[in-house]
Amino acid sequence: MHIPRRFQLFGMAFPTYAWLTVAVLIPILIMLYFSFLSDAPLGNRDVHFTVENYTKFVSRSFYLRLTLKSIRMGVLATVGCLVIGYPVAYGLAKVVPGRWRTALFLLVIIPFWSSSLIRAYSWVIVLRENGVLDHLLAALYVSGDGLSILFSFPAIIIGLIHAYVPYVVLTIYVSLDNIDASLLEAAQSLGANRLQTFFRVVLPLSLPGVIAGAVLTFIPATGSFMEPRVLGGTAGTVIGTIIEDQFVSVFNWPFGAALAFVVLVISGLILAISSRFLRMSGALSGGMEL
Repeated sequence: MHIPRRFQLFGMAFPTYAWLTVAVLIPILIMLYFSFLSDAPLGNRDVHFTVENYTKFVSRSFYLRLTLKSIRMGVLATVGCLVIGYPVAYGLAKVVPGRWRTALFLLVIIPFWSSSLIRAYSWVIVLRENGVLDHLLAALYVSGDGLSILFSFPAIIIGLIHAYVPYVVLTIYVSLDNIDASLLEAAQSLGANRLQTFFRVVLPLSLPGVIAGAVLTFIPATGSFMEPRVLGGTAGTVIGTIIEDQFVSVFNWPFGAALAFVVLVISGLILAISSRFLRMSGALSGGMEL
């Protein structure tokens, strides 16, 4: 029996869309529903619809400052990941021979094999006063005084970079590895040196991977609460920790859902802007002349 092509396509796509619906769309709709409630709909509580949760966010500058602080945290973590991740990805794709590439890939993805809590507490040992960093600096005669940066904003950024730099390395590596070697040879045959070849050929063609890695880093880093909680101390109060408190400590689920939805909207705007840049970089790469 012949099955129409549209039904074949539907059958192949159905598992993916079903999973996205269950794992992404339904939780978002539930969160949106909770954000307009006056209280958690549990027991015999008097619950009604209200926009008070959103007006509370807008009317109190405290939450706006924390949101801006979280965005700043996400930007710094993203920049740090790109600064570290791009050279590593370039080395893996264009410099390191094949027999060493697998071993270096394992080193890059090792953070994925441990929980975020373990990674955060490992940095506590390194960054605390009289910790590994202080002993290393003393051994190198760089600083005789204690250099404890634990429970500070820089400590949070270090923890986030460690957590998310593998995403940047892997996405940029894919873009770099897909660059046709003949393009590099053509650029060199036309008189371009290595630096010119990098900036006029390699970098533009790798921009999709750069932007994808930046998005994959910025969005979770902006809403992160584990690293700020463990490594930031009093400096680690950001919008992510406030959302966690609303669900875990204060038990104000509607307000926590409203805050989470605000962060989601910001993330959606970032995705929309990044997709535009992706299209622009794709057009630039496709129409580039050497």
